[in-house]
Amino acid sequence: MRRIVVLMGMLAALAAAQNYRIAVIGLVHSHVWGHLGRMASNRPAELAGIAEPNQELVAEARKIAPEARYYSDYRQMLDEAKPDIVWAFVENNRHLEIVQACAPRKIHVMFEKPLAATHKEALAIEKLARQHGIQVMTNYQMAWWPTQYLARQVAQSGQLGKVWRLHGIVGHGGPGSSGVRNKYFFEWLTDPVKNGGGALVDFGCYNALWALWYMGRPATVYAQVNRLQPERFPKVEDHSTIVLTYPDGVALLEGSWDLPRSFQDLEVFGRQGSLYVTRERVEVRKGKEASHPPVEPLPPERAEPIAYMVHCLRNRQPVEGLVGLAINVQVLEILDAAKQSIRTGRAVRLPTR
Repeated sequence: MRRIVVLMGMLAALAAAQNYRIAVIGLVHSHVWGHLGRMASNRPAELAGIAEPNQELVAEARKIAPEARYYSDYRQMLDEAKPDIVWAFVENNRHLEIVQACAPRKIHVMFEKPLAATHKEALAIEKLARQHGIQVMTNYQMAWWPTQYLARQVAQSGQLGKVWRLHGIVGHGGPGSSGVRNKYFFEWLTDPVKNGGGALVDFGCYNALWALWYMGRPATVYAQVNRLQPERFPKVEDHSTIVLTYPDGVALLEGSWDLPRSFQDLEVFGRQGSLYVTRERVEVRKGKEASHPPVEPLPPERAEPIAYMVHCLRNRQPVEGLVGLAINVQVLEILDAAKQSIRTGRAVRLPTR
């Protein structure tokens, strides 16, 4: 027994001391430009390589990470650089392809939201992750905001009464298409196959995630979309409204490329109070009285995506919460039901479990 305890201690120490290696697949998702500089600093994981066949995008990446090793074939990079983690910045409908390549190699995977282009692909990713024992994270900007966790803590404390209504609004004036870093992103983000939709997918995923986090899986999904800028977005919708119903509540969710400024705002309602959540603050209202509880920084291992993935690997913990795998599979279930509702004009009842 003592030998087993000693061995387990040695394995834990080795895991804690391991210097994890991360590789980038794809540069067509513009979120990469906000993260590449940190990766180039080799903290908190060593940058093992960057794979991208588009030389215009590679030239942009070299401005930020000139010392990195570049590959045109990501499978060659996986075999030669042998990363522990891959962060893929590719089209949504290529997410399953990336997991199919990484999972048998025991490489953990990070994606920009959403998890996939369709619910079917999300289920296949989940199956591969379980089969091969890898972690899959879906990165959302809001997942690293302390206000998100403070707000949910307030809601769960009972201060608002039972939460029965959510109103989420996420969006801005629409994606840009000028410049090398934007034009390839715009091309696939406005493609109904590569993205999975338009604003419905781009921003509806945030809203669906909030609804699941606060209220769980809904009973029905109804959705409606608008095409207010058809000359700019001829293939996809630029505004979406999703209504989720529960036996004792409702979520009203808006995602838009037509707004006069950026929004990533959430209202949570109970019978005794409500709260309004933005990136910067949480406002709690009870009647005419408003309060703003202090926002404390998140611990370093929960404050940014790579640090959290490394923390989970070192401590042999599953990736959980807003970026976890199971909840993000359900996000795609809601988005697929929303697409079905748009096609039929009717609410879609989710199958019972």
